Amino acid sequence: MNENFFKAIREGSLNEVKMMLEKNPLLVNSKDARGSTPLILATYYDETEIASLLLDKGAKIDAVDASGNTALMGVCFKGFTDIAKMLIAKKAQLNMRNAMGATCLIYAAQFNRLEIAKLLIANGADKTIKDNRGNSALDHAKIQGLSAFIDMLE
Repeated sequence: MNENFFKAIREGSLNEVKMMLEKNPLLVNSKDARGSTPLILATYYDETEIASLLLDKGAKIDAVDASGNTALMGVCFKGFTDIAKMLIAKKAQLNMRNAMGATCLIYAAQFNRLEIAKLLIANGADKTIKDNRGNSALDHAKIQGLSAFIDMLE
């Protein structure tokens, strides 16, 4: 049952996800074999409507996968600005750190997601946090020579 639920999310089958949640509301915060929650999976696959449904049904916005990544972290490296806006509006934590010490802003810098980084900073993301290797978002921008990022973060 669970595997079909996660498959429906990956495939973007909104109606199927709705029906499965109606039959078993506990699915909303379940985890797949890789430790991902339905919300993390929906955001990772850019399924905005499914992510919104899951949040409406009580999905834990800051739940983490096996690596300590949140849904917001995932969209920060994937570059899904609309979902990032939705998660931030619904009060996702901006400064959580995963197993490697990375934050949403560090991911945005590592993957050159300038619009998401601007959004994070405008909503209070901490620019000073360093990952487990001792690098901040600014350090990652400098390593990659991302001048627009560097200007914004300095």
